[in-house]
Amino acid sequence: MRNSTRSDIDPFIVMDVMEAARAAEAGGQDVIHMEVGQPGTAAPVAAREALAATLDAPLGYTVALGLPDLRAEIASLYTRWYGVSLDPSRVVVTAGSSAAFLLAFTALFDAGERVGVAEPGYPSYRQILRALSLEPVGLPTHFAEGHRLRPEALAAADISGAIVASPNNPTGTMLAHEELASLISACQDRGRAFISDEIYHGLHYGDRAVSALEISDDVYVINSFSKYFSMTGWRVGWMVVPEHHVRRIERLAQNMFICPPHASQIAALGALSADAEAELEANRAVYAANRDHVVAGLSTMGLTHFAPPDGAFYVYVDVSAWTDDSLALSQRILSEAGVAVTPGLDFDSLRGGSMLRLSYARSTADIVEGMSRLARFFAT
Repeated sequence: MRNSTRSDIDPFIVMDVMEAARAAEAGGQDVIHMEVGQPGTAAPVAAREALAATLDAPLGYTVALGLPDLRAEIASLYTRWYGVSLDPSRVVVTAGSSAAFLLAFTALFDAGERVGVAEPGYPSYRQILRALSLEPVGLPTHFAEGHRLRPEALAAADISGAIVASPNNPTGTMLAHEELASLISACQDRGRAFISDEIYHGLHYGDRAVSALEISDDVYVINSFSKYFSMTGWRVGWMVVPEHHVRRIERLAQNMFICPPHASQIAALGALSADAEAELEANRAVYAANRDHVVAGLSTMGLTHFAPPDGAFYVYVDVSAWTDDSLALSQRILSEAGVAVTPGLDFDSLRGGSMLRLSYARSTADIVEGMSRLARFFAT
């Protein structure tokens, strides 16, 4: 059977690490999960109760852009979080942020065009772009600048647009208002598209993250219920697009996905209710405590070369004193220490061989135990 060249993409290594960890657990090994950005908490009680209340009713197709009530509540979120007045008609509910990436890249770029992605950065940007016959262009960031993309690098690149995440995965660093504004200008002044990945908004440990919608309406914004709302497996996200792009996205969504999962949309409505707010903020407090424990623990191990995370729930740490093959090191850590971590090669294929990403999204007890095991491993 023949294959398409566009399907020759790299694996999402963290998913391979998850499978290796699952196999180790099936074999009887006790594993602490610090590999994947998956909250250790369930969806909010209000989300689960909202879905339970509707299980006797038909859960069929919804309109392609999502339930109108959910779109309206998402628009209200922008008023509460950012002071932005948003027309709900510009909100598109998607099957997770992954579906939003597919829709955005398809709507904005033609086959063969070049799209800028910050490095280190979320691996699936590159692979989705390649699968769509687009060319990802790495835009390196640097530790000395907190791994924040510089507008000069964006302006100088030969690209048709860019996707930028703040807070960033894997570093957890965030862009201030003026920094994000300068990146948007670097694209818009040259007729390029700008996509803002805001999936980790709500997970901040100082000042809140800035939405691109506070700066411009001529952007695509992507978010999800996966992280702050603890709903990774529910596969429901959203995007906000310029008014004149709504029908374009709607046509694509109708044909690619028909609609987002109805059940997940009902749960998402519950997650946005006032009843869920205290629970979600309590989760964030746990991540903040975990962050402090990881940062302090790494310092005692002599692993001090990392940008302090402003948000999300990751630390991206330099382990060059131990290896230039982070994949092999992560395999050793799983086998010998029983801790699953993600190799930096997932996020930066050129420089990630000396980096690891540690997730602190699980319970504090798990993180304390994981850091204790890592301390013993790196002491040997």
